[in-house]
Amino acid sequence: MNGAWPGGPCPQCGDDMPARVVHCRTCRALLNSELTEDSIEIPQFVPLPEISMLVAATPKGHYVVCPGCQQELRIHSKYRGQRVQCKHCEQPFRYDQSVVRKAMYTACPHCSNELRADIKYLDAKVACKFCGGHIHLIPE
Repeated sequence: MNGAWPGGPCPQCGDDMPARVVHCRTCRALLNSELTEDSIEIPQFVPLPEISMLVAATPKGHYVVCPGCQQELRIHSKYRGQRVQCKHCEQPFRYDQSVVRKAMYTACPHCSNELRADIKYLDAKVACKFCGGHIHLIPE
C-alpha cells in the first residue's frame, strides 16, 4: 500500500483527513496517488423491490342465511351468541355456530374500504380489490 493516504491535511482544501481514505470528505479530491479518477468504479444504484406489508384483519361481521326464509342477512359480530331477528320474515334465531355463514365483511387495513369475502378465504392471504394491499383474513 505505497500510495495509500497516510492521513493529514488534504492537498486541495487543507482539511484534516484520516488515513486510508480515497476521497477528501470535504472537497472530494482524490487522495490516493496510485489511483486515477477513472480507476474508481462506482456501482450502479439498483433499487430493491418494495416489500409488501401483510396486515391481519378479522371479520366485523358475517352474511348469514336466515333459517326461516333463506334470505341473506348482514349481522355484526357484536351480536354473536345473541338472539336476532330476520328483517325479511321476522323469525327470531340465535346468531351462533349453527347459522349458515355465506361470507364475512371487514374494513381493509390499508385503505379502510369495506370488503366482502367468502368464508373459504378465512385464514388466507388475499389482496384488497380497491388498493391491492395484502391482507391476512384471520378467523375470530
